Amino acid sequence: MASTETAAKDTAQDLAGLEAGLDALDAVRVSRTPVREVLVRKVLPPVVAVVLVLVVWQILIWAKVTDDYKLPSPSLVWSEVTDAWAQGTLLGYIWTSVSRGLLGFLLALVIGTPLGLLVSRVKLVRAAIGPVLSGLQSLPSVAWVPPAVIWLGLNDKMMFAVILLGAVPSIANGLVSGVDQIPPLHLRAGRTLGATGLRGTWHIVLPASLPGYLAGLKQGWAFSWRSLMAAEIIASSPDLGVGLGQLLEQGRETSSMSMVFLAIILILTVGIAIDLLIFSPLERWVLRSRGLLVKN
Repeated sequence: MASTETAAKDTAQDLAGLEAGLDALDAVRVSRTPVREVLVRKVLPPVVAVVLVLVVWQILIWAKVTDDYKLPSPSLVWSEVTDAWAQGTLLGYIWTSVSRGLLGFLLALVIGTPLGLLVSRVKLVRAAIGPVLSGLQSLPSVAWVPPAVIWLGLNDKMMFAVILLGAVPSIANGLVSGVDQIPPLHLRAGRTLGATGLRGTWHIVLPASLPGYLAGLKQGWAFSWRSLMAAEIIASSPDLGVGLGQLLEQGRETSSMSMVFLAIILILTVGIAIDLLIFSPLERWVLRSRGLLVKN
């Protein structure tokens, strides 16, 4: 009897030690990252990459690999930037396109999220609409510009229509993919605890599908931005203002490669900025909430 009690005590102590060890592994020591380390690890690499690109670009100019009117020098592109800034048009180019892109993306988010939930949860709707969404996602957004111009005219409604047709399928398919990856046990546990209907969707389905949903959002923004640029390049009108796409088209019409390069650089910069300021923090938050990313 005594030996049984001793064995039970030893087992309890072993389990307690194991639990303490697991708790120690789970415990994360959070400390403030030194500014120098942040600069070296996160700021310095992209700066070095940009400098290398500029150096290679300038070397190509010195080597005269092509005519000057085909490949402008970095100094000519910088002069284009300073001229646009002096004229007060640089920020206007950026804001015209960014405001349209963000508003169109928000509209696509409002439409694509419930559509994705409906497709993922209702088999009949999935069978009917699922293939259509996949087909729309693979269809180049530029294909929607001519019919949108004919249907809606040269106005902002046409721009938003092209953005929605490009972004909604990506957002909806991303959410469908995220819902499909939810373990069935989670859904059954939620129903057992009373999380059904809208409550189950809000507390179980959406949080569990966040990784796939976020991937769909990132792709949806990429489609929004590309759709907008295609619409601005093709459908030019004084009533629409001058966005980055119109700036690119103006450079082509006037054979100004420095203006073309300026538009390309601004389009690329906006895309990178949106990813760094919005989607990267969201992705880190989702990963950290699931224990997949540790903040040291």
